[in-house]
Amino acid sequence: MIFFLKRLTAMARAYAHHPDPRVAAANVISLLVASNQPFYPIYLFWLVSTDITAAWFTFLSTPLFLAVPAVARWNSVAGRALLPMAGIGNTVLSAWLFGTASAVEIFLVPCGIIALLLFRPRERVAGLALTALAFGVFLLLHDAYGQPFARYDAAQFAALARLNLVSAGMLTAFVTILFSGLLAEAERSADAARREKAG
Repeated sequence: MIFFLKRLTAMARAYAHHPDPRVAAANVISLLVASNQPFYPIYLFWLVSTDITAAWFTFLSTPLFLAVPAVARWNSVAGRALLPMAGIGNTVLSAWLFGTASAVEIFLVPCGIIALLLFRPRERVAGLALTALAFGVFLLLHDAYGQPFARYDAAQFAALARLNLVSAGMLTAFVTILFSGLLAEAERSADAARREKAG
């Protein structure tokens, strides 16, 4: 079992690897999200309700998250763009399934943040467009979903909202830590280049 887990981890690292640190970051985030999706029905069952039927439909987005590294090998901009687009699509689907009372639309915030961080200044238009899409989806669709597929009472929706708020907060924190590491590495490289030039 331990050997299998090590082998699986090695394969995931190899699949996520990319010489461009921003693409590599997108790959890591996409695989993290995809690997957590199978646990969502479990969290729902444990914390919200035994009726987890709606949760199974969220797996429709899993192939999109898993495809990010493969698409990035073909075209790095398309691969990076696919990550927030998959996140936005999954959020819209989840909002239709669970309703806005579930607070699932909070995931549009990390989608927008990820879009801003993944693109360089010369690619800023792509990042801004995807961020605008994330917030435009909230403004245009928030009151348009109708009755949710999942039928929970007020206490269950409150529990689901807490689950989604914590999950979105943890994802945002992970992304921030990841990009903080990239920034620190860039600073170390710049300092080393200055020292080499001065020496």
